[in-house]
Amino acid sequence: MRFGDLVRRLAMDTRPLGIPAYRRLWAGQGVSFIGFQLTSVAVSAQIYDITGSSFWVGMLGPANLIPLVVFGLWGGAVADAVDRRRLLLVGAVIAWTATLALLVQAALGATHVGLLLATVAVHATGFAITGPTRGAIIPRLVPAELVPAANTLNFLAGGVGTVVGPLVGGIVLTQGGFAGAYLIDALLFGAGFYAAVRLPRLKPIGEVTRPGLRSVVDGLSYVAGHPVVMMSFVVDIIAMAFALPRALFPEIVAERFGGSLIAFGWLSASMAIGSVLGGLMSGWVGRVRRQGLALTFVIAAWGLSVAAAGLVGQLWLMVALLAFGGAADLVSSVWRQTILQTHAPDDMRGRMQGVFMVVVAGGPRLGDLRAGATASWFGATGAWIGGGIACAVVVLAVGLAVPAFRNYRPAVRGL
Repeated sequence: MRFGDLVRRLAMDTRPLGIPAYRRLWAGQGVSFIGFQLTSVAVSAQIYDITGSSFWVGMLGPANLIPLVVFGLWGGAVADAVDRRRLLLVGAVIAWTATLALLVQAALGATHVGLLLATVAVHATGFAITGPTRGAIIPRLVPAELVPAANTLNFLAGGVGTVVGPLVGGIVLTQGGFAGAYLIDALLFGAGFYAAVRLPRLKPIGEVTRPGLRSVVDGLSYVAGHPVVMMSFVVDIIAMAFALPRALFPEIVAERFGGSLIAFGWLSASMAIGSVLGGLMSGWVGRVRRQGLALTFVIAAWGLSVAAAGLVGQLWLMVALLAFGGAADLVSSVWRQTILQTHAPDDMRGRMQGVFMVVVAGGPRLGDLRAGATASWFGATGAWIGGGIACAVVVLAVGLAVPAFRNYRPAVRGL
């Protein structure tokens, strides 16, 4: 095979960007996500600055998780019953209001950790509504055969934001403090809001179920009745809850790199760097047929790369190993998202995306809680390495034990 042919096979598929509505949504999400990540870095650094404790940084986990579970499931049910454009706007305004509240607290020099955690919970509420809504919108904007490519582009945009946000965060926190970081997030929010405003009306298609407990239960029943869908959630929870080392970054930076905010920014961006590089070379992802088996091995690779990163002492090598894990995580995210969007009918997609949001956004919060708690018992290094190894062992045992998942092949034409 010639080099040019190899590059074309590996290069990402950008055809969804030819659709104006999707292109605006993608660009707006990418810009606003930089601010979102900047705030995430700032609030964890602020809490550590106030308390000096990884435990309290880890408490960001439940502060985010509870609203994500409640409003993620509810928001997904509502997304199946109302105009998804309007719901996206409502969730965005809630998140933006919370960002402004963080800005005011930082400007006033507030040091009440409980108030910070409560504000983060409000922010998570807005995110829990917009996440499943946006995911349910994508199959309405692009044809089915382009859904994997659209998902890859979305994760790439998120990866870029996760790289740029923390790297800029290291500089902003040094020069402008916490208030400066929250102010930038509040300003970048406008790009995502504009993209949502320009979307066409997206009223529900098919049978409409009144949002409430019954519709949420119907969505969970759908998950329980489809082993492949269920396992796509299970393996992701394993990956994040066991291996994610994010809550340990402040303590590791203090122990190994003298508390350097620049080092903190690089560690925070490392996994997203891998996601971006993996996205740019993702042309092969849609051609993998045994996606369940591949998901299992990719998540095991993520866990082992995290464990290896915890063993080394050089910043550049830690970043490189975490970047490899980030590339593996991007690939697994694309496959899991595509499974959901193509298995479920449109009148169920909001609820599927609600469950997806709870798992994808909630899993890392469980990881934060796990990391913070185990660091109190075994130290930051022990919690980091042990979590990565446990992830690899458990995901191989669980993923290979379910034949429907192990043998799964996509039914979408063109994959």
